[in-house]
Amino acid sequence: MSPEPDSRAATNELLDGLRKGRWRPPALVRFARLTTRRSIRQARRRPRALGEVTVLHIAFLLFGNQHRPLWTATSWLLAATHLGMLEHRRSLGVANVITLTRANLPALADGWAAPIVALASDLADGRLARRLGTESAFGSAADSLADAAYWAWFALRHEPSARVRAAALLAWVAPVVVVTTASVGRGRMVDAPRPVLVRPAALMQAAIAIRAVLRRRTTAK
Repeated sequence: MSPEPDSRAATNELLDGLRKGRWRPPALVRFARLTTRRSIRQARRRPRALGEVTVLHIAFLLFGNQHRPLWTATSWLLAATHLGMLEHRRSLGVANVITLTRANLPALADGWAAPIVALASDLADGRLARRLGTESAFGSAADSLADAAYWAWFALRHEPSARVRAAALLAWVAPVVVVTTASVGRGRMVDAPRPVLVRPAALMQAAIAIRAVLRRRTTAK
């Protein structure tokens, strides 16, 4: 039996089939069936990682905001169905646990300090993965989605400035939509360009976090 293609190659193959089917209902149904089958197969090959993802999200449900179970359930589903992106690894690793925790901050913490925690975790997870040699496509994708989900949510919920809220959507949601649309349209995964010096989204994170702290100090006086 020949080995399965890696996660990126498999995704490109599925996207190419979707494009060749001209995104019609039969092609969409086939795409959904094949992706679901692959996700289940990859999760079965990584029972330890699946168990870690499940236990982690159960903890989020137990200790988090009881009014946002759908957020945590969605996070679990996305993580559990993309374990193939861990490639040869069978465990999540500490860095990915930090990333998934950041993604679930809306269900765990809603205070003014939450964006500071999000910033710290964003700085920590990538460095930790590189230091421990546990970098993976899963971690890279989870990091991007965690940032997009948390910061867009925080800005829409807590940021009083309409301009800052709009900038937040442009910084995090728009790139996800553009890259996803381009990948589906071209029939292969498209990588978002990375700035050489600094990511605009990183500057936006810092600005929103600082504004939250300043608002807290103003209301505390």
